[in-house]
Amino acid sequence: MNAIEKISAEKIFAVLRMQEETKAEDIVKALTDGGINIVEIVIEKPQMVNVIEKITKKDERPLIMAGGIITQRQAQIAIDAGADVIVSPVFQMNLVRLCKSQRIPLIMTATTPNEAYSAWKARTQLIKIAPANPMGGAEYIEDILRPMKFINVIAAGSIKTEDIPAYLKAGARAVGLGRALYKDASLDEITKRAEYACKMSKEI
Repeated sequence: MNAIEKISAEKIFAVLRMQEETKAEDIVKALTDGGINIVEIVIEKPQMVNVIEKITKKDERPLIMAGGIITQRQAQIAIDAGADVIVSPVFQMNLVRLCKSQRIPLIMTATTPNEAYSAWKARTQLIKIAPANPMGGAEYIEDILRPMKFINVIAAGSIKTEDIPAYLKAGARAVGLGRALYKDASLDEITKRAEYACKMSKEI
């Protein structure tokens, strides 16, 4: 099973935005203890690359997606650190070419149907629709897919855990949860939230 197939099979992934390296590692461990096997680590600070490198060197680890990637240089650094998937918040043909040459999956983010179609035409295997909740939630996913059922999308952006089944029923291959999993929570609570999220992903 390749990375893209695994994302579709798991139906859920965590999106982690952190600035503290050690805390990020602890949260990833708590998430995996709760059953979440895919984590997108957004690289807003250089130290997050270190987190990716440390996690991907472990024998038992989640699939790691490097998020927030805009430039080829950022992508190459993340790939060298061991990232399994590159996630970009924009449509960028330079990233398409780089990831193709490196044989690493690229997920591009779209907000509008036109952006989603452009990403699909660039042969993006999975397109992230974000921010999904502010744009209309599960119904927005449904609206995008109605005329374009050939597009494979995942959803993320201010999604509540209890809404996971609705997004999956709307056609999203997987749903990403961010702060809903770890904001103002102890490590034990994060594991419990992850367990609940995994349970919700199996509701359909």
